[in-house]
Amino acid sequence: DAQNAFKVRISIKTALGDNAYAWDANEEYLFKAMVAFAMRRYSSKSTTQISNVLLCNVTDRVSFWFVVTDSSKNVSTVPGSEVEAAIRMNRNRINSAFLLSDKTLQFLKITSTLSPPVEPSTPVWLIVFGVVLCLIVAGIVFLIVSGIQKHKKKNKESTERENLEEKVEVTLENGIPCEALDLKAGHINGVFAADDERFTSL
Repeated sequence: DAQNAFKVRISIKTALGDNAYAWDANEEYLFKAMVAFAMRRYSSKSTTQISNVLLCNVTDRVSFWFVVTDSSKNVSTVPGSEVEAAIRMNRNRINSAFLLSDKTLQFLKITSTLSPPVEPSTPVWLIVFGVVLCLIVAGIVFLIVSGIQKHKKKNKESTERENLEEKVEVTLENGIPCEALDLKAGHINGVFAADDERFTSL
């Protein structure tokens, strides 16, 4: 019930399940060391020792109070605002030491701090620019390829049309297909040719 004391509640079973460890004197020592580390890192002084962190009212369900005493006086406690600032500054390191999170390692009078957002190594605008550029290049390639294919198809159709025109045209006379006459070469009718030979003069 000291003025600058803080209550801690730890839920090891909830966090780790079957891999939960027992809270014992070694874990208490580690907690004191982490608090002392946080205080030394916050104040940039080496005056805070593990012995300056005092625990009391430890329960089996792992809840307790702690207070940090002043090394220079060894009696008075460090102001709660300094302890709170040190804990908030080093919250992730403390959580990592016990394999816990802000929800399973609770400092009841100290609000949890949100971790800074992770910034991607590549700027967002550069990613968007790259995607747009890829889409534009893909569109240009598609247009070029489709144009080449259409051109080849058109050439092929014109070649086939020319080949058809070169073939002998077949016309229909009274529903009977007849070959077109070659006017230059002429056409000999076999019936009349036979008659001419028969009546040829001597």
